[in-house]
Amino acid sequence: MQALVQQLSALVPDWMIGPALIIGAILGALLVYKVLRALVKRAIGPRKSILLPILQRTAGPARLALCLIAVAMVLPLAPLNEGWRRALAHLFVVATIALVGWITIRIVDMVSARYLQRFRDDITENFLARKHVTQVRVFKRVIDTLIIIVAVSAALMTFDSVRQYGVSLFASAGAAGLIVGLAARPLLSNLIAGVQIAVTQPIRIEDAVIIENEWGWVEDIASTYVVIRLWDWRRMVVPLSYFIERPFQNWTRDAASLIGSVVLHVDYAADVPRIRKRLEEVAKESKIWDGAVVNLQVVDTNARTMELRALVSARNAPQAWDLRCEVREKLIAFLQRDMREALPRDRADISPPLSVFNPQSPPHFAAATN
Repeated sequence: MQALVQQLSALVPDWMIGPALIIGAILGALLVYKVLRALVKRAIGPRKSILLPILQRTAGPARLALCLIAVAMVLPLAPLNEGWRRALAHLFVVATIALVGWITIRIVDMVSARYLQRFRDDITENFLARKHVTQVRVFKRVIDTLIIIVAVSAALMTFDSVRQYGVSLFASAGAAGLIVGLAARPLLSNLIAGVQIAVTQPIRIEDAVIIENEWGWVEDIASTYVVIRLWDWRRMVVPLSYFIERPFQNWTRDAASLIGSVVLHVDYAADVPRIRKRLEEVAKESKIWDGAVVNLQVVDTNARTMELRALVSARNAPQAWDLRCEVREKLIAFLQRDMREALPRDRADISPPLSVFNPQSPPHFAAATN
């Protein structure tokens, strides 16, 4: 290799040899990676498909590692001055830190994906799978964030100016430290909230929730925010700290089944047992009724009507909504068709007109005197 460098120095200027060696080393490393990847794919074959995701996840770190090794091998041979050597050595250290962080993140990804393969998450009512998916996703993203922060901090600390500023900042603990702490407070609070959510689990993936009078499902839990998929396909992004600091409704915390209510206002002449019987028939005819709850009660009255509340249960929140609409529609049709006396009406009691006595010209009084 040294002889090859001497031959190149006789043909090209010295300032071109160093970049040429580095570029050649990088290209050679990429070529070696491509050949090794093809050989490994041929060796494992199509049957061992579990190894293919590992190759895909480690592709980037493997390329970077081979490039760093190749550059480290040719760097001593390059005719570079001391300034360039120090700059390239510094760049090599930063790239090594990035490589270590990258590999660590990929290891966390593979371990979490392998762990979640044991659970079925294709069923909405599979609470065990949703519990573990939520915990693993939150912890994975918190760990990824911490790895990135540590890697970036370590890379910045390799610069003398940044290291001196960091040491003076920690030593003084003055106004600058207070400003940095206040600026990092939202990030830290959301990270801590993420850990709390992963442990206590007030929400899980695919939980049906009501937040700010909006109904939707928990679609994703990131390291600092939660994505809510609303019923009309909109997306609401909520900070993680919201679920620790504010109240909200979780309709599927312990079970997915829900009870839906339908309110009807009927006249006092309505036959409530007959309406109750029709409600039971409607529930039994429905394909989305789970067979658990069906009931009709008189819950309130006013001067004109009685207020009836029908209760029916379903397996989950969407089916509960559809069942409520179905029951409401069929009960209204029943009242219109078969029980019109139950429809609300206004009543008025009209008395006969009163006769007014006039003493000046009463016809019946004059006839009596004659």
